[in-house]
Amino acid sequence: MPPAASAPRLESLRHWFASQHDLAIAACELRLAAGDASFRRYYRASLPDGQTRILMDAPPAQEDSHPFVAIARQWEAAGLPVPHLYAVDLEAGFLELEDLGDTPLSARFDDEATTLAWHQRAIELLHRLQAAAPTQGLPAYDAALLGRELDLFPDWCLAWLALPTPPSWPALREALIDSALAQPRVAVHRDFDAMNLMVQGETLTLIDFQDAVAGPPSYDLISLLRGRYRRFDAETFATFVDAFRRRAQAEGRLDAELDAATFHHQVAAMAAQRALKVLGIFCRLTHRDHKTGYLARLPHFLNHLRDSLAGLPAHGDFAAWLENDFTPALTRALAREGVE
Repeated sequence: MPPAASAPRLESLRHWFASQHDLAIAACELRLAAGDASFRRYYRASLPDGQTRILMDAPPAQEDSHPFVAIARQWEAAGLPVPHLYAVDLEAGFLELEDLGDTPLSARFDDEATTLAWHQRAIELLHRLQAAAPTQGLPAYDAALLGRELDLFPDWCLAWLALPTPPSWPALREALIDSALAQPRVAVHRDFDAMNLMVQGETLTLIDFQDAVAGPPSYDLISLLRGRYRRFDAETFATFVDAFRRRAQAEGRLDAELDAATFHHQVAAMAAQRALKVLGIFCRLTHRDHKTGYLARLPHFLNHLRDSLAGLPAHGDFAAWLENDFTPALTRALAREGVE
């Protein structure tokens, strides 16, 4: 369970919620529901009629909730499944949200058949998102942002391992950025992960979309298919990618002349970019933000990076460095940290 907010903030949140519904303070019990990698915390509160709400505590000094509120309202107006906002106080950093329950998509990965079926549902939702969500007002997923994300890998992961950046890094970095920029622009959730898709019956709802940008159609696809919960075999992964390309072409989001090999290369490059970013972020969360549990996920995303580089044969030098230098250094560092 994540740590709760400070007592003064929690008390302020209780008073704020009470004021929204003209309730006595003593009647407002807040139960910690969830936290995430940021400073946000989520609480569940009950109304006299039995309905429940989720209260987001996002301290303004650490979290800017303006993008979340703007996107939530915009996407709800576009007919997309997002939590409804009942009340907002951006100055205080308090939001009252629709309660979507406690079941993320990841909790539905019981067996192979069920897992594949839910991934299909998630990709259906992704098509809806890309078709309906406007890109106006979203920050651009431009070369500067892509580069800052990639630089998390040497700045945090390689620095922790005391490894120099390999000579092959600049060429790979440039190629990954160029590949992303060559793709058309759609609304990108930017963390379209099974923890950020909530299940209610057979329905999926989007959460945690405050970092959305206008960027490549392949990004959210690989966030799902090469996320923290599964490592699909090459054939299954290719089947998902091919089906996504054909539908996106049929609906006009991808060029009708885009061939399968080119799109697979774009997907591999986007997946490599995200895996490198995640390796850096997880090291930063551990060593700068003192959050636990992230180092244990590094080998999983290293495998995702390996799978992605297999589709980028021009960068064999980097792939060889990854096996010969990076992997042994990571294995030693994890052993020192007591991570198996």
